[in-house]
Amino acid sequence: FILGVADGVSQVEDFGIDASLLPNELLKVCEELGMYQLLPNSKLAPQDQYRGPIPLIRRAFEATESLGSLTVVLAIMDNSTQIHGKAHPMLSVITIGDCELLILRRGQDLQEGASPLQLVCHTEMQRINGHAQTPLQLARVDARIDPHFTEGITIEVIEKGSAVHCVSAHEGDIVIMGSDGVFDNLFLHEIVDICNLVLPPGQPSPVHEAQLSHVATLIVKACHDKTEFGPGGLRQAPIGQGGKKDDTSVVVAEVVQWTEARMKTFMPAQQKHQWQALLDRLSPNNREDCSQG
Repeated sequence: FILGVADGVSQVEDFGIDASLLPNELLKVCEELGMYQLLPNSKLAPQDQYRGPIPLIRRAFEATESLGSLTVVLAIMDNSTQIHGKAHPMLSVITIGDCELLILRRGQDLQEGASPLQLVCHTEMQRINGHAQTPLQLARVDARIDPHFTEGITIEVIEKGSAVHCVSAHEGDIVIMGSDGVFDNLFLHEIVDICNLVLPPGQPSPVHEAQLSHVATLIVKACHDKTEFGPGGLRQAPIGQGGKKDDTSVVVAEVVQWTEARMKTFMPAQQKHQWQALLDRLSPNNREDCSQG
């Protein structure tokens, strides 16, 4: 129901802050909150119901405690959406900063069978004045970095600075999410070509997890290869010749049909109380604000 990539800003380590703590904590809370809100037939109080990606990430941030700074992309599958009274699953995507997301989809060729995967959705980076080293960020810092920081600054970034995309979800869609280490080094057509190499037309659905993992591995390798000298020297990349050496995170997933078996996998009975406890961690004032957001 929810996937994400969060890229910690390494500069906070100069102030003695572990750059991995806030990204890991935020993604964990987003997953717990999103799964609890989005599972079918969940009986929730009105203030706890899913109200879109912006309230979700705001509530998740308010439930975290770690210091740090990050960029993030979340993809949230909402199976409750209806159009003209009929169920119409939607993928809601929220980005803050320079992580990005692609959705690839096959068309249908009546003469040749399923067509190659094609790009149908691409989010864009949010960088201040377009500078590669100044992405929009979600942060919590103390006086070591900014004595005037308040969490209201980050809430404003979430509510007014984030970019949201809503896309119809089709069974078999391939979703690729990555940090700037992916999209600064690879052109979009290179990512699509890697996917079609591993997942050619005629693939059975759903795709085996090992194939999705292989796609992710090849994407990371291709990113790193851009920064190395080859027979023809350094190759071109979106950020410039030779790319950029960077930590590289990528998630590759497929949209599949929701089944009772998958529901049992994703919602063990013993975890339900943990998600309710997470909601209870938020103060009444925060809950009221989010329900209006």
